Amino acid sequence: MPEQLTKHPDVTLQVLRSAGAQCGTKAPQEILKACPAERFCKLPGGEICVYGIADAPKMTQFSAADWQALAAAARVPGVAAPPPKTGSGTGGGAFDPLLAMASALALVLLGAAFGWKLRRPP
Repeated sequence: MPEQLTKHPDVTLQVLRSAGAQCGTKAPQEILKACPAERFCKLPGGEICVYGIADAPKMTQFSAADWQALAAAARVPGVAAPPPKTGSGTGGGAFDPLLAMASALALVLLGAAFGWKLRRPP
């Protein structure tokens, strides 16, 4: 079952609820047991855990190598990387493009899943 990363987790949860998902209802978590209850959604076809950018380090399905590969893929030739953050204690600038790409990918996948679900005959 998927973990989803988005810049707007509350909006994503609302969209899931509008499609009939049980989100934040303390439904039994059969697979995504580490998902925070308020971010957990149960659907007839499975489970989804919706993470916001701030909670990305809590995701369990990505390894450090996955994050590094995504960060490398997010680098565009000829475009300067943003300057590193200082004093924030968040680890610096290389993580920001990674989260932007992951958020975009999660939204695309979520949109495709809902489109498929809405077009599929009952």
